[in-house]
Amino acid sequence: MNYKRFITAASASRKTSPIRVLSECLASILSRAPKSVISLAAGSPNPNTFPFKTAVITVENGKTIQFDEETMKRALQYSQTAGIPELLSWLKQLQVKLHNPPTLHYPPSQGQMDICVTTGSQDGLCKVFEMLINPGDNILLNEPVYSGTLEALHPLGCNMINVSSDEYGMIPDALKEILSRWKPEDSRDPEKNTPKFLYTVPNGNNPAGTSLTSDRKKEIYELARKYDFLIIEDDPYYFLQFNKPWAPTFLSMDTDGRVIRVDSFSKVLSSGLRIGFVTGPKPLIERVVLHTQVSTLHPSTFTQLMVSQLLHQWGEEGFLAHVERVIDYYRKQKDALLAAADKWLRGLAEWHAPTAGMFVWIKIKGISDVKQLIEEKAIKKEILMVPGNAFYIDSSAPSPYFRASFSLASPEQMDIAFQRLAQLIKESI
Repeated sequence: MNYKRFITAASASRKTSPIRVLSECLASILSRAPKSVISLAAGSPNPNTFPFKTAVITVENGKTIQFDEETMKRALQYSQTAGIPELLSWLKQLQVKLHNPPTLHYPPSQGQMDICVTTGSQDGLCKVFEMLINPGDNILLNEPVYSGTLEALHPLGCNMINVSSDEYGMIPDALKEILSRWKPEDSRDPEKNTPKFLYTVPNGNNPAGTSLTSDRKKEIYELARKYDFLIIEDDPYYFLQFNKPWAPTFLSMDTDGRVIRVDSFSKVLSSGLRIGFVTGPKPLIERVVLHTQVSTLHPSTFTQLMVSQLLHQWGEEGFLAHVERVIDYYRKQKDALLAAADKWLRGLAEWHAPTAGMFVWIKIKGISDVKQLIEEKAIKKEILMVPGNAFYIDSSAPSPYFRASFSLASPEQMDIAFQRLAQLIKESI
């Protein structure tokens, strides 16, 4: 893989921050140095001046995570840009267990699997976009798309090319048709402006709730090889899949080192701790880390230590057992929302049962644009949903869809909400 052709001039010009590297080297040296070593080098504040001294956090099984005074000093201090070593090590083992990336033992320059922790997956995703996108670049995605992703892409000035999708996600034949505008060898000619990457949420796409099948992933990956574009596998709902076995990921089939995978703990551990991780070819992950060196410096040391202690306490099996408990909760919530929809919206709307995630994507029949119904009339009836136009490249275009979330409301509340909505639809048709 020629990674240089994908990287923007701004990303290519990033250099290692001397202070960051020095700080990390000093921390390593001092951890092994004798007491006689005197350091006047570090620019770290003295942790003895910090007001926080100890912490005890109780987790669901009654066990605790304890920060004694020494651990707390570390938790409140600067740390490594790519993530604290013990968390990185645990996450790498997890990725090997779940995905077994073919690139694990490749030479670094040829796409060896690397990983870094980010301040939530959105932070990692934005840095990946800024690493890759020049104004005017063509990128591939499939509507509807999470509005946060669209708002990250719009300012970068890329051409977003929508690939048709259905209840099983992006349609490979539709992708083939779009790619037929180019010849495979055009990727070697910058003037041809072939698509730089394909962006996809392969499981429980927000808002549509769709998931790509294994066969479709294989077809899409082969097209990526043929036309030489990267795949950004944004998978925040990977740990909220309702059906077993889980479909193989793009990372698991990445023999070329062309997949950048973005993971999140927000849906299964905490959305507020802001811990995500990016896995991909070392030459590209290094660019993300260089960006972090001069932006956030590093993800929160405190939250990383907290999550790391929990994961080491659980082990991989304990973590996956917790994931299963979370899935069971969301499966019941999903079933409750679908039951309410079937009870009140049958004949008035259409939907598909989601295979992962937290959302049902609903099309109201007979109303070409539901924006006023959802944003005005529904609010007056004390029901809140998101109109579908928010999830399209052109958000001003009319949309008959809306997104309903089943993460927080009780089954009783879902039932009442759809009863009220049904009445509104009947009054509006």
